[in-house]
Amino acid sequence: MKKTKRSRMARKTRKAKVTKKAAPQRTAAGKARAEGLRLFKVAGRPTEEQFVLVYGENGPKMTWDQRAAAGIPAEKFQVALAKAGR
Repeated sequence: MKKTKRSRMARKTRKAKVTKKAAPQRTAAGKARAEGLRLFKVAGRPTEEQFVLVYGENGPKMTWDQRAAAGIPAEKFQVALAKAGR
């Protein structure tokens, strides 16, 4: 008996429905990285030059906590960038 393409595809879709993906492990480093990326997006995805304009020479090397301690959190980065660009 000849197997048709339809029956092969039906078998593949059944297998795909049965298998489940394992949940990714969340490490402390992964959580910290995710938070840093979230704050980077909140800040408007700034370039290194923009970090230097707002925070000074060490701006690109600083963490978001250090930048917030300097007085400019991620939420207010675009406002500070507009003032620095004048």
